[in-house]
Amino acid sequence: AATIAVAHSLFNIVCTAILMPASGLLEKLSIAVVPDQAVKEDTDSMLDERLMTTPAIAVERCRVVALDMAKEAAEALNLSIDSLSSANPALGERIRKLEDSTDRYEDHLGTYLLTLARRPMAASDSDESGRLLHLISDFERISDHAVNLLDSVKEMNEKKMSFSPAAAGELHVFSLAVRDIVERSFDSFLRDDVELAK
Repeated sequence: AATIAVAHSLFNIVCTAILMPASGLLEKLSIAVVPDQAVKEDTDSMLDERLMTTPAIAVERCRVVALDMAKEAAEALNLSIDSLSSANPALGERIRKLEDSTDRYEDHLGTYLLTLARRPMAASDSDESGRLLHLISDFERISDHAVNLLDSVKEMNEKKMSFSPAAAGELHVFSLAVRDIVERSFDSFLRDDVELAK
């Protein structure tokens, strides 16, 4: 029995060493095989528990799913900034749907990452999974802020309030700055570029 256990462990190590360099290729293959829209409709299908047998691949998959979540959070925030100058009900509906979606992402990804954390894994994978756990909380908070901004715009419209020309000018500058920060932050996460984040 001990010999079988050792052989099984060695087999897993060899498979990981062989498959690790090809993880990007395997991910592209899986995305090509599973239609993107079908995957997005069910967050559970994005995070296959069978991947947990190879934590490095599971962590990488979590990173890809977190990237999708970040895109939705950024879109929600940008649309909420757009809502400052456009009282469009469709815009508000889209922002709320994105916020609901990021909530689901956080729930499923958080559960998956916490389950994964109980498995033995390399220190680098453990660090990355911990970092992702913090990031998904931040992404979800961004979409919450988008809804808060939307609600403030709605309240201003209902009360027929508006910004003075000077305040509107300042708001425009702040809006451009926020968009720039979100775009740079997203790019730094996408590229895993610490310098860009700084």
